[in-house]
Amino acid sequence: MQLKNLGTSFIAMPRVAIIVPCRLESKRFPRKLLHTIKGKPLLSWVAERIALVAPQFELWFAVDDPRLRDCLEPAGFRTVMTSVEHPSGTDRIAEANRSIGAEHVINVQADEPLVSGRQIRLLSELIGGSADMATLATRFTLASDFRNPNQVKVVCDKSGQAAYFSRSPIPYPRDLKGEVDDAWVASNPCYKHLGLYAYKAALLEEFAGLPVGSLEEIERLEQLRVIENGRQIAVGFTDDPTIGVDTPDDAEKFAAHLGR
Repeated sequence: MQLKNLGTSFIAMPRVAIIVPCRLESKRFPRKLLHTIKGKPLLSWVAERIALVAPQFELWFAVDDPRLRDCLEPAGFRTVMTSVEHPSGTDRIAEANRSIGAEHVINVQADEPLVSGRQIRLLSELIGGSADMATLATRFTLASDFRNPNQVKVVCDKSGQAAYFSRSPIPYPRDLKGEVDDAWVASNPCYKHLGLYAYKAALLEEFAGLPVGSLEEIERLEQLRVIENGRQIAVGFTDDPTIGVDTPDDAEKFAAHLGR
């Protein structure tokens, strides 16, 4: 708990930490966090970016292999070794936070080298509300992206809580039989989920013990476990550009971005 000075009085502020879950192996892109881009591992690009745009937050990396630790610690970044057996990044962060002890945890993915300070601050604000968890979304502009199952979609209720996440195009335009163009996608509530989260520590600790839901197993989206078990996920919206590095092609896109 931190204290904030309000003139003649102090109020207690939850201790907030960024914890980045780092797994060495990746099915779609083997050992991508150590993949070199412009002479530097992807993980180093991400670490340096977070330190630059959000210096006011504690920063930790939850790693599952000494090679990831050795990539980070010589540059001054703090790491926590975690089990290689975790089925999700959330489980990995939960283990790390048992040592760190933050009350609010922000999860920046280790493959998001363009994360912005505004995005991180928005997550911190959202998790300060009533929801157990928070995440971000951005508008789709291209129909091809909207149809891509690797780009996760989210639909929200009127209060800004997530109703569902899916790899399928949702909402589905029945009258158009699903045949949409860029203009339709850009003018309707078609939102791409960004892999950035914030959690209250109590949910983090509880997460691993929650039963894996059938929808989570079908979609392979761990955030559905939270919804299926009756917890709230607040969604914030951002227009800041992002490049999530999921494939070698994405790595090339990031390299091209650096070359601009």
